[in-house]
This record gives sequence, structure tokens and C-alpha cells, in this order.
Amino acid sequence: MYNQQKVGAIIVAAGRGERMGGVDKMFAPIAGQPVLARVIDTFQQCKSVDQIVLVVSRENLESSQHLVAEHSWSKVYEVCFGGERRQDSVVAGLKQLDHCDWVVIHDGARPLVTVELIDRGLEAARETGAAVAGVPVTDTIKVASDAGVILKTPPRQNLWAVQTPQVFRFDIITKAYQQAKAEVTDDATLVERLNYKVKLYMGAYDNIKVTTPDDLVLAEALWQKHGK
Repeated sequence: MYNQQKVGAIIVAAGRGERMGGVDKMFAPIAGQPVLARVIDTFQQCKSVDQIVLVVSRENLESSQHLVAEHSWSKVYEVCFGGERRQDSVVAGLKQLDHCDWVVIHDGARPLVTVELIDRGLEAARETGAAVAGVPVTDTIKVASDAGVILKTPPRQNLWAVQTPQVFRFDIITKAYQQAKAEVTDDATLVERLNYKVKLYMGAYDNIKVTTPDDLVLAEALWQKHGK
């Protein structure tokens, strides 16, 4: 229990995986287990997390339910299907949580998440009510026009690549989604638009998102490297 407050996790796994060449990335194997199973296992092991809601595509609903039954994950409270956009899937997950004070939102396609990363996110979120994992960028970033002409080069020391987990007080993230008016690529953007402070905490360069077949190969190599 996180300071005697209830922590719920939403694992967002409803994406189509259009760049995977026909492979369903959620059920693609890493060291013999599906990507999705690796993610759920970590959240199951995290003592700070009380319940898990798994949000999947309609096509994967039955197979995901079978996966949960097969592994007997006691913290998986609900398996539901998501929406057209990622943010629709998060809203679906929020509706399923049972009286949680804090919400940890994580991409089902990031199988190298660790218990430590989840716990550090919860600790960081205590300061402002919102915290996101991220890593400082290592490449120089250019801002370009639609025509591909460089407009400016922002200072690299101020740039972070944002990951998940993203952690929020339940009331903050619920309000953010209730007032969402445009499509966003991460949850923190909506919270920022309500003028809440969002704390960045150090993620991990190994915490990659499986988007292409090459990412799957890299994730397998990283998994073996860490001896998981």
C-alpha cells in the first residue's frame, strides 16, 4: 500500500502495431513469454501497486483474458477493450479502476519496465501530484518546417525523451481527460494544459517501446543482457 493510499495501474495495450509487419507486438515473444506478459509480471511484482486494469484491442480481448487466467495474476482487476486512440483507451481504463488514489499509466509495448522504475515514479509524484519517466536526449534536436527546413536548434540540455510509467493523482488525471479537447501522444500533456506541474524523473534508456520488428530484437537482447 502506497502511504495507505490505493494505487491502480493501467496497462495500455490496444494499439494496432501497424509498423510491426503483421506481427502482433503484444503477443510477440521475449525470452519465451509475450511482451504483454513481461509487463504485467512486473506490475504484479510491484508491492506498491494494488490493482491492474489491462486495456487491449477488441481483437485481443479473449486472448488477453486467457493470458491472465493462465498466469493467475491476482492484481489484474479487469481486462477491457480500448478505443480508437490511445487516450480513449486510457479513459476506458480509468473507468474500470476501483476507488484508487493514484494511477500509474504504462504502455504495454514497453516490456523492460522495472519495479524500481514504478516505485520511483510514485515517489516523484508525491511532490506535485504528477510525474513522468524520461531520459535526457543524446542527439541534437532540430525544429523544422513542413518543407524540411531547419527553423531552430533548442538547447539539448533542456530536452528529455518522455517514457512511461506516468504517475498521477486520480483526481488530476481524471479531470485532465474530462477536459481533453485534442489528440495527444502522452498523458502528461493533458495535465500540463491544466497548468499542473509535472515532475520529470529519470527513466531508463533500456526502457524502449516495441514499435518495429527491430525493436523486438533489441528488447530480446536487452532482456538477456540484464539476466531477467
